[in-house]
Amino acid sequence: MRVITAAEMGTADDKSVEMGVPVATLMENAGTAVARFVEARFAGLHSVVVLCGKGNNGGDGMVAARKLAESDHAVRVVLLGEAKDLRGDPQAAWERAAHEVDCVEVSDEDSLRDALADTSLVIDAVVGTGFKPPLRGLAMTARDVLRELAVPVVAVDLPSGWDADSTGQTNDEAFRADAVVTFATPKFAHVFGALTRDDIFSPLVVAPIGTPDGALKSDTRLHWTGAAKAIAEKPRGANGNKGKFGHVLIIGGAFGKAGAPSMASLASMRTGAGLTTCAVPKEIVPTVAAIAPELMLTPLEEGQSGLSLDNLRPEKLEALLKGKTVLAIGPGLGTEGTTPEFVKQLLQHVELPMVIDADALNALAGYTDLLKQAAREKGRTIVLTPHPGEMARLIGGTVKDVESDRIGLARKFATEHGVTLVLKGWRTLVAHPDGHIGVNTTGNPAMAKGGSGDILTGIVAAMLAQYGDVKQGGDVAQAVEAAVFLHGLAGDFACLAQDEHTVLATDTVAYLRDAFKLRVTDSNGFTWIQGGAAR
Repeated sequence: MRVITAAEMGTADDKSVEMGVPVATLMENAGTAVARFVEARFAGLHSVVVLCGKGNNGGDGMVAARKLAESDHAVRVVLLGEAKDLRGDPQAAWERAAHEVDCVEVSDEDSLRDALADTSLVIDAVVGTGFKPPLRGLAMTARDVLRELAVPVVAVDLPSGWDADSTGQTNDEAFRADAVVTFATPKFAHVFGALTRDDIFSPLVVAPIGTPDGALKSDTRLHWTGAAKAIAEKPRGANGNKGKFGHVLIIGGAFGKAGAPSMASLASMRTGAGLTTCAVPKEIVPTVAAIAPELMLTPLEEGQSGLSLDNLRPEKLEALLKGKTVLAIGPGLGTEGTTPEFVKQLLQHVELPMVIDADALNALAGYTDLLKQAAREKGRTIVLTPHPGEMARLIGGTVKDVESDRIGLARKFATEHGVTLVLKGWRTLVAHPDGHIGVNTTGNPAMAKGGSGDILTGIVAAMLAQYGDVKQGGDVAQAVEAAVFLHGLAGDFACLAQDEHTVLATDTVAYLRDAFKLRVTDSNGFTWIQGGAAR
């Protein structure tokens, strides 16, 4: 599902008309979708006010009002301004609505307050994707009045006041919203902005309205990660066996850091890898083994400080890698002594797809040319999963450098080095070697705990092992994006079941079952960009 700009959405509407789908039809379908969402999500609220502007967004709201009235809701359309100023399709929508529902025009704060009296739900259809801030006049007054009302607000397309092209997280000048229904495909603000009062669990859905696929063209090279989850929704064959679902090898751990490789291994097994082996320093093998009886262990030799390079002798390395599908390295590895050199040599000599995280990333700071040699020049699958601090060390910069242009930096690094880069944070980015970027919209602050990155490493490795083997028709990009989406979604389920203070990284693993079961598109045809775990 593409993420497009406001201008591209406008072009798509024009192209739809050329392809035989007039604006009036798109408006009718959009308003119908809003009404269906309100009926499904707010079934007990029958007194509805639809606040409408003079443009197409207002026309969508007028259609929604008609449709809700047909379902026995008490509906009032409130036009901000005078009906004589309406033109084209919005004018036609107003005239039709006026025959079926209570329609009023307001020109000041007092008349607006009177029109909103006794409502139990407000639909915000003032301005949408075509709007450029700031709000002015009566629209700004309506925003302030709505903030005082203790009723839910459903935004049509966008909460009025948001710039559809915004990549900012917040906008204090916009209308508040408790749910958002947009159409055809998300815009930048839908995937990057905190559009609702509950930034994590309130609904933000995309409704199909008949826009032809051929009309939706975009040059952003951005898309939504949730669509990739479809690869994990096809049932396994009845003749499946563990050999068909990959063998993940996780290398990590050091004294005092046995938990990290343990968690990554547990996540790999829970995500569906046929087999998981964890290779750790021999002194912590008993600790790691206790995580699950299904886990296989391989002891690694330690030197006086760090992992011994003796582990990389050809016969030992061959035995370690035999039968493995994907290698993940980094969780709890440490950076002492010979360990960084161990990581660099392993990267140079292993042909398996690799997931590189945590201390393995730190070992490559200043040596990213090795990544380019392995991925770009040798054609290997390399996935990096840095948080902003690790990314800053990789590029020899600061966290501020990373955060100032996350999209541009992620795309540049991925394309130059030929890697898949998972840049973690608010709206984690999955940047691919071809320059395309997936934007993830799951996850919450409860996951800001030690171990979350280790869990993600295990999930990514397991998804690669099952779905990322290009020789077997797999898709690396989809496997990694699905992994990131599932990890955040499992964290959302965990937070809803507990509290953001109490969730542990291993709790997220327990809720992978719910994440796998959830379908991002519900029975009403709405695709849930946000809030899926709470629906």
